[in-house]
Amino acid sequence: MKPQIGITENHLANSVTLLSFVLADGMTLYIKTRKFHWNVCGESFMEIHKLFENQYKQLEESIDEIAERINKLGGKTIGTMAEFSQLTNLKESPNKYPSQKEMLTELLNDHETVIVSLRKGIEVSEKENKDIGTADFLTGMLQEHETIAWILRRYLS
Repeated sequence: MKPQIGITENHLANSVTLLSFVLADGMTLYIKTRKFHWNVCGESFMEIHKLFENQYKQLEESIDEIAERINKLGGKTIGTMAEFSQLTNLKESPNKYPSQKEMLTELLNDHETVIVSLRKGIEVSEKENKDIGTADFLTGMLQEHETIAWILRRYLS
């Protein structure tokens, strides 16, 4: 049954597509953060290990919320690594194990990429798709990524 929530079918489909890109970025960032959690070493090992754990747990929650938002709008949620890889704005580095500082820098850059993408998504949701609910949802996500980016930036200052 299609949602009858005051948004055209076309705009709903556009919101689902936009959210699928957001989900792909979230999954890619989750996997990278998890990889870094597993492989971090060096000075302040335990502190950074726990930092990455907290961040991937936060990302895991937001990923689930994105998937549920897609379903609320009547869409089907992507769920394979191939689909995520096709849609993500982030780059992975298979078989590379960066230093602790490089991990922090890479995650910071990724969160900032997501922030820029979310800003655009908020504008599209609001102005083009007439979907204030998704714009508000993405605003909350943007604020979470801004906080994580701020924390990562502090480690690099």
